[in-house]
Amino acid sequence: MLIDTHSHIYSKEFDTDRPEMLRRAFETSVSAILMPAIDSETHPGMLQLEADYPGRCISMIGLHPVSVKEDYEEELKQIETLLTQRPFVAIGETGLDFYWDLSFKPQQVDAFERQIGWALEYRLPIVIHSRESTDDCIGIIKKYVPRGLRGVFHCFGGSLSQARNITEAGFYLGIGGVLTFKKSGLDQVLKEVSLEHIVLETDAPYLAPVPFRGKRNEPAYLQQIAQKLAEVTGTAPEEIAAITTANAKKLFAL
Repeated sequence: MLIDTHSHIYSKEFDTDRPEMLRRAFETSVSAILMPAIDSETHPGMLQLEADYPGRCISMIGLHPVSVKEDYEEELKQIETLLTQRPFVAIGETGLDFYWDLSFKPQQVDAFERQIGWALEYRLPIVIHSRESTDDCIGIIKKYVPRGLRGVFHCFGGSLSQARNITEAGFYLGIGGVLTFKKSGLDQVLKEVSLEHIVLETDAPYLAPVPFRGKRNEPAYLQQIAQKLAEVTGTAPEEIAAITTANAKKLFAL
């Protein structure tokens, strides 16, 4: 069985067939789906989905860096309140995004570090979005690793040097559909990384793996990612499933 450690299954892209999409996942090989938060607009749908599928759809809480705008202080207050009301498996998704908009770059850093503080306070892993900012995120987390910070760099697609910096800090690499892209180069990087540092994810509805690239992604496609990782590392698919599932259970205390 596999665990999808990062999937936005509450998003509007699934509004027309969500039950069928989840059935496909659970009937194939996915035993649980972890849902990263985005902002206050998506929290209700995420939490309702968790209530509808207890133990199968599991919530994180956090503020996505792209959602860090003028009102980010209010967004953080809502997250802080939710953290006092109920448990979550992780803080996320948070981090830095220097691809879409740099207007709120200082605020992104502030929001990221404050969420790191909650991860430490509640002894939770942190799930990091690092688009065009991987080195910046590595620099920030290294300040907090001595205090016990742990987590995963979601949708990792960086260099071997970055992978080593991340894993040496005790963090995991979240590997998704990018691994199956012919020119990503991620296959060569992962040949040099121990499976003990890897968890699997789809990031659905985004970044569908080959042969579904360009279409809507969904958790059932985690099989294609696991199969590609098996090919790249010369490991049996059953072992890929066992190791990555154990890693996810350990990181998120499932």
